[in-house]
Amino acid sequence: MTERYICIHGHFYQPPRENPWLERIELQDTAYPYHDWNERITAECYAPNTAARTLDPQGRISHIINNYAKISFNIGPTLMAWLEAESPTVYRAILKADRQSLQNFSGHGSAMAQAYNHMIMPLANKRDKHTQVLWGIRDFKHRFWRPPEGMWLPETAVDIETLEILSELGIRFTMLAPHQARRVRRIGSQEWQDASGDRIDPTMAYEARLPSGRVINVFFYDGHLSQALAFGNLLERGDQFARALAGGFSSGRTWPQLINVATDGETYGHHRRHGDMALAYALNYIEVNNLARLTNYGEFLEKNPATHEVEIFENTSWSCGHGVERWRSNCGCNTGGHPGWDQSWREPLREALDWLRDNLERCYEEHAPQFLKDPWAARDDYITVILDRSTPCVQRFFRRHALHELSETEQTSVLKLLELQRHAMLMYTSCGWFFDELSGIETVQVLQYAGRSIQIGQELFGDSLEERFLQLLARARSNLPEYGDGRAIYERLVKPAVVDLEKVAAHYVVSSLFQEYPEQARVYCYQVKREDYHRHQTGALQLATGRIGVTCEITRESLDLSFGVLHFGDHNVAAGVQPDGADEGYRALVRDLTEPFLASDLPRSIRMLDRNFKVIYSLRSLFRDEQRRILNLILDTSLADAEAMYRQVYEHHAPLMRFLTELGMPLPGAFHSAATLALNSSLRRAFAEDTPVPERILPLLEEARAWKIDLDTGGLSYTLEQSLERLARYFRAQPGELPLLERLHAVVEMATSLPFELDLWQTQNSYYEMLQTIYPDFKARAEHGDEAARLWTDRFRALGERLVIRVE
Repeated sequence: MTERYICIHGHFYQPPRENPWLERIELQDTAYPYHDWNERITAECYAPNTAARTLDPQGRISHIINNYAKISFNIGPTLMAWLEAESPTVYRAILKADRQSLQNFSGHGSAMAQAYNHMIMPLANKRDKHTQVLWGIRDFKHRFWRPPEGMWLPETAVDIETLEILSELGIRFTMLAPHQARRVRRIGSQEWQDASGDRIDPTMAYEARLPSGRVINVFFYDGHLSQALAFGNLLERGDQFARALAGGFSSGRTWPQLINVATDGETYGHHRRHGDMALAYALNYIEVNNLARLTNYGEFLEKNPATHEVEIFENTSWSCGHGVERWRSNCGCNTGGHPGWDQSWREPLREALDWLRDNLERCYEEHAPQFLKDPWAARDDYITVILDRSTPCVQRFFRRHALHELSETEQTSVLKLLELQRHAMLMYTSCGWFFDELSGIETVQVLQYAGRSIQIGQELFGDSLEERFLQLLARARSNLPEYGDGRAIYERLVKPAVVDLEKVAAHYVVSSLFQEYPEQARVYCYQVKREDYHRHQTGALQLATGRIGVTCEITRESLDLSFGVLHFGDHNVAAGVQPDGADEGYRALVRDLTEPFLASDLPRSIRMLDRNFKVIYSLRSLFRDEQRRILNLILDTSLADAEAMYRQVYEHHAPLMRFLTELGMPLPGAFHSAATLALNSSLRRAFAEDTPVPERILPLLEEARAWKIDLDTGGLSYTLEQSLERLARYFRAQPGELPLLERLHAVVEMATSLPFELDLWQTQNSYYEMLQTIYPDFKARAEHGDEAARLWTDRFRALGERLVIRVE
């Protein structure tokens, strides 16, 4: 029997969602109870795959494994950057998995690189293709500390020029869909065989010989199995998944066979709930039952070099039956669910962005040579600055690329030129065209990148490209009448998001009334230095005046400003900022604002604010997260009053409500509403306590059950999960503390009896780690007669039972 190999590939990717002016993802309410979709998908997929469960026959967790170490995977560079900053535990676990895979697979790591920001490569110009591949490689080396062997092409979209660039830059292999193969032949043979229509055999590696004389290896994933995995029911059971993979082998093949599948990595947990567990079980099942040898593409290629060469269909992809038309025309590909809609907006959107890119390139080539030896080589190397924006790194970059020693103003100009180029590539992120509607968040995101490029271009070159861009964009029509066209969407959803240093200052000034900032504060990707600050308060009224310096960490641009801000109570705030002038003018500003305020002359205070500042900012001017935080602070008092009133209504009428329930009568709407608000708020507070107390929580839950209250299960479960994770951390830090163990056990016991599902993933991880590291020592001491250790092990085992983990 020939050698049998199985390789499972996951393409883990999210589009960059960061606000282009803040370099941070802002609050996304649709991801509730999580802050944003990256955070939610991390909780549902990226994190679970670092600690996936396999169950014993009794349904208890028997092992927790890192799936990434046993599969092939790529993770988009922009997603990896987000994980590094926002979910460092998951980030480190992924890097560790790649190191483990080097041991598993004969020195070949399972991680593959990806073209940088998921641009559809055949639709890009050659220069952008080169930079996308190079940035993907450099980002990979920076994170994984090794060169990548393979690279994932976004949407597997391919043309010969892209393959040439991959090969030129040292990439040994890539992956394509089976329908992208045109014809094949044995190396050395003159006779080609037609492979179109998914007829290529995906169980071997192929060699693509390129016009330059270079060569790159190509794997084609099994289309039928991959389709069943992504859209069928293969992940309902791990053993079913494993047997389906093994069923792809054929006794008629005489060569070492590779069964390989490829799907979005989010299939394992986000698209398919518990898909991470099915994957873990399948991997274990394959190994335990000796169905095949698990491998990755690098190892398989070393052991089984290509014996056949292939020619591909250019301008094709895995997710569009019309080639790459999904990203430039109304080809008919869409996500469905909207009869009557079309995607005719795709073509004018691409044409508008192409026009903008070409004009920005022209301006870049005109202006960059006065500062840089080779502007395009500098752009290629700019990834080093993106990965490390520290002053030493930036200065090293300038020493490599600058024509002469640059002044601070010239350094800012160069950084702006390069940021212009970065955003001009980010605006081609594929998701901007993938979905059905022009006003969707993915398309608005790419328009925001375009808006940032336009803003930088205006600052650098003076002449604005925005008007002509909007004329072209107006040809793109929304499916939603309220949005009209691309121009209206840009003006409604992009223009208000534009940020400059004065707007950052306004954000700082307004929020300074609601929180204490240190003298040097970080506001997203800006540094704010407080030079002078005075605050006065009269009752609910507040006035603050001062001077600050604002510096952008990205471009090093800075501005000194003076300000004044009035808070009239509640949400009523008025603030002004302006470039700082001479000391005399600043003292006059402070006097103009302070004197009427101290005299309780509010109308004059407002007039002085209007007279001294051209633009007045309000809470509407705050960036979304801080705006929400401050509004929550303002609402706290009002909500507390409302909750107290509802609780009073509920408690006063509770006996009558019980009597009505006993008689089988429905509760009047007012009573039911009062009970819903009172019980949900009481439970939320009880769950959020440092140590939740079951004796206080269980009666509330019983009342909610009796009154048939709709609980906020999403918010309540999230709150209690956070409390449990906190308790587990306390216990892990002090494992010998029996009272801590008993408190954790009591809360877990209560949590597992709740009328809604709770995700105990992190708590189980902490327990499992202690089971491997701490428990054996206590167990040994208990076996030698240590009574305290015996009590500890008994309680620890009981906790394991509650967490559904096999202890012995």
